[in-house]
Amino acid sequence: MTLTLPKWYDLHTHFRQGENVSYYIADHLAMGCAGALAMPNTQPPVSGISGPNSESSWTIESYREELNQAGADAFDQLIIPLYLTRETTAQMIETGAKSDALKACKYYPPHGTTNSEHGVPIDEWIGGDVFRAMEENGVTLCIHGEQHGLVGSAYFDEQQTAESSFYTECLPRILDAHPKLRIVCEHITTAKAAEFVVEAPEHVGATITPQHLLYTVGDLIQGLKYHLYCLPIVKFQRDLDALRGAVMMPGQSKFFAGTDSAPHTTKATECGCAAGCYTGGCAPQLYAMAFEQAGADLGESAGHDLLKRFLCTNGPEFYGFEGADETFSMERIPSQTKARQTANGTVIPLPTGMGLELDWTIVS
Repeated sequence: MTLTLPKWYDLHTHFRQGENVSYYIADHLAMGCAGALAMPNTQPPVSGISGPNSESSWTIESYREELNQAGADAFDQLIIPLYLTRETTAQMIETGAKSDALKACKYYPPHGTTNSEHGVPIDEWIGGDVFRAMEENGVTLCIHGEQHGLVGSAYFDEQQTAESSFYTECLPRILDAHPKLRIVCEHITTAKAAEFVVEAPEHVGATITPQHLLYTVGDLIQGLKYHLYCLPIVKFQRDLDALRGAVMMPGQSKFFAGTDSAPHTTKATECGCAAGCYTGGCAPQLYAMAFEQAGADLGESAGHDLLKRFLCTNGPEFYGFEGADETFSMERIPSQTKARQTANGTVIPLPTGMGLELDWTIVS
């Protein structure tokens, strides 16, 4: 069977910085990706709008130039969010939006994931001038939805996690204070987050990664398969079922692809495991497998439409740009990923690290 779809959009991914960027962009282009939202947690962070970089801050303008020089100019869309730090002002938001350089801002919980030490606690943003400026200027808030500063069972337990706490305690307050703020709940992992997005207003959407549609925490800890370690980590079966149920709703328009693909040339370190799964080159195949495991018949129009919405159309509609005219195709031929050799190390794709054979092969 051959599956042909419009080229798709990865609306949450990491291209990093430096000499390896071109490899990661090439892998995205090779898997039929027409555009990307490139995360700003570089070192230093992308926390300015325009002009030259400084020792403490890069700008959207300069980071876009670096990505384009590495091959991103082949995308038809490239969104770079502004990293929200203590230096972010409402004037920056207004000026950036009016210049059309600023489409989104990124909230990181302090020390919650890779290069998130510049993040500001969420309570300091709620009701403030920056969120109000975003609301008034149609700038999307891309939110890493985990409560920061939790430890032990408050951070991760069968009954409660940092994510479920955030969607129970924080996000309702954000919507109450900023009812028109456009929000993307990024890489959601829990039944609570999926339920929140389904019940939220239409200007609240969510991205889901391939790994969170395929795996549970049992897959991670059995054998300590650290190539599956990402933040937020994979959760329980009820959460997996809820995420699958959300993307399988006929006609759904709120959930779309965001791989959170995050390359690491050194995954396991002496002080812990680097967070992030690399799915460059194989994300559409993984998503197709996840949809089939959820019960979609991709050979029928209903199943085909579900995957098309998630991969190709919901994201562009939410961010307000046209979807791709060109197509790409996958054929039901088993394939395997290979280690990605880069200029300064090897990156192991998630399927390789998990010993997973892909059911699909990209053929065009």
